[in-house]
Amino acid sequence: VDAAVPDQSNNGITPLQQMVSSCSGALLTSLFVTPLDVVKIRLQAQKNPFPKGKCFVYCNGLMDHICVCENGNSKAWYKAPGHFTGTLDAFVKIVGHEGVQALWSGLPPTLVMAVPATVIYFTCYDQLFSLLRVRMGDYADKAPALAGALARVGSATVISPLELIRTKLQAEKQSYGQVTECIRSAVRTEGWRSLWRGFGPTLLRDVPFSAMYWYNYEKGKIWLCEWYKTREPTFTIAFISGAVSGSIASIVTLPFDVVKTRRQVELGERDAKKLSGQFSSSTISVMRRILTQDGITALFAGFLPRLIKVAPACAIMISSYEFGKAFFRKYNQEREFSALQPAVLDGLSPVFPSKSYKTKNATGLC
Repeated sequence: VDAAVPDQSNNGITPLQQMVSSCSGALLTSLFVTPLDVVKIRLQAQKNPFPKGKCFVYCNGLMDHICVCENGNSKAWYKAPGHFTGTLDAFVKIVGHEGVQALWSGLPPTLVMAVPATVIYFTCYDQLFSLLRVRMGDYADKAPALAGALARVGSATVISPLELIRTKLQAEKQSYGQVTECIRSAVRTEGWRSLWRGFGPTLLRDVPFSAMYWYNYEKGKIWLCEWYKTREPTFTIAFISGAVSGSIASIVTLPFDVVKTRRQVELGERDAKKLSGQFSSSTISVMRRILTQDGITALFAGFLPRLIKVAPACAIMISSYEFGKAFFRKYNQEREFSALQPAVLDGLSPVFPSKSYKTKNATGLC
């Protein structure tokens, strides 16, 4: 193949093109899903005003982030005045009084973590899936679940220390130099594991979610392709498969999500108020506390809001990602065809048959 043609190591596209596709998908997802969470947080703040040190969960459709309320910061977006009677009323009044850009309040800082995590996750999944479905032989149908689980572990391992740094910068208003010294001190006293605090609960929720999501997505995509009698999945097929598989995975992993969110909030508020030793925030202790105080039904709290948030996020992300991959695949095919075309025309020349034979061999046509 001509040197100008890229090495297409994964289903006709390069890893860099997979990264660009996932990045564009991540940005589109955050633009569509973030307004739903901004409105939810504003409604929460109206019902129960956030005091200093109070933590709340901010989701941009890609990742959950713990945000800490600052003391005396009356200009913070989540403390903006407004009286809302419901979700639709909140949308209308926020846009009317604060401008449409207010629906994406607080988004840019969270993208610093969410976009790299999404790029790593999706690119690793595609690379692992291509490798495992060849290596697993008769068990190739299980490759999506294993690839999804491994990709999630990889992305979480890389991002967890960065998320810890982001939280400290926001909660304690420390400079980068102070954060560096704080991290060094934590590593000296608690070891390297301190950089991955909360890693266990994250994996407990995200790894089963990813395994179920990708397994059901690939199965659903194949079934819908057969139903619509098409060889390649369309945007609609990817959208439906993503929404359904995301819904199933979110319902099954809901108890893990409740425990992880409660633990994140407790740890965030403890750090913000510089408390220690008052209670244990281990995963088991948090689950026991929920069961003791609120009963087993509390582990399934927030069922509908989580479903409303996860289903569209999964659908938009995967359909955008598949669209990007299809675009690059077509681009590569056209580029390869245009690179081979001069050699084919040269091979058809009746004047220099020996030269044309060599050219055809050089371009891989014989």
